[in-house]
Amino acid sequence: MDTEPLAEDKNVIADSSIGGDSGIYEVDANQEPYEGMLFESEEAAKAFYDEYAKRQGFLTRIVSSRKSERDGSIISRRLACNKEGFNVNSQRRGQVRIRKRESKREGCMAMFLVKREKHGRWVVTKFVRDHNHPLVISSEKGRPTPDEKDRRIRELSSELHRANQHLAACREQLRTFMTYVEEHTECLSRTVEDVVHRIREVESKDQKPSQYS
Repeated sequence: MDTEPLAEDKNVIADSSIGGDSGIYEVDANQEPYEGMLFESEEAAKAFYDEYAKRQGFLTRIVSSRKSERDGSIISRRLACNKEGFNVNSQRRGQVRIRKRESKREGCMAMFLVKREKHGRWVVTKFVRDHNHPLVISSEKGRPTPDEKDRRIRELSSELHRANQHLAACREQLRTFMTYVEEHTECLSRTVEDVVHRIREVESKDQKPSQYS
């Protein structure tokens, strides 16, 4: 079956045994699987392989599981590329042939096998890296999350608010300047009119005939 998208958690909890002492540590999800890799649980191993598959550009599915004869618990799990194996088209005699959807299986051999140890740890016992088909890197990683979209909208709204405030201040400054220009123009016009009036008075006096001429 196809895996569901995982959360953006880049670390997977695993179990380590060094020098006879065991302890919990975090496995970097960016590293490649390898045989002998240890995990604290089957879920942690699957989460790690799913994250690895998403990064490489393929989907996974659980191919097989093995249960304990004693208590029925799962003791091994084999995960593989979703293009593992082939679809077999069966047809019964005497019945109408049903048109089947196109197969997505291509016999890919990429797989990831983990088994449970006596102490409850899970170890990678087999890992096949290579695929026999092109891998497609998902573009979802480059898409912004809803939180990132909301944050960007808030940032743009704040920028728009600041721009509107700046525009309002510029309009007020322009209005003040235009008022000053109008007042200065009106004052200049009165001054010009006064000068013209005085010039006309002088000219008029010069044109009057003298009493003694």
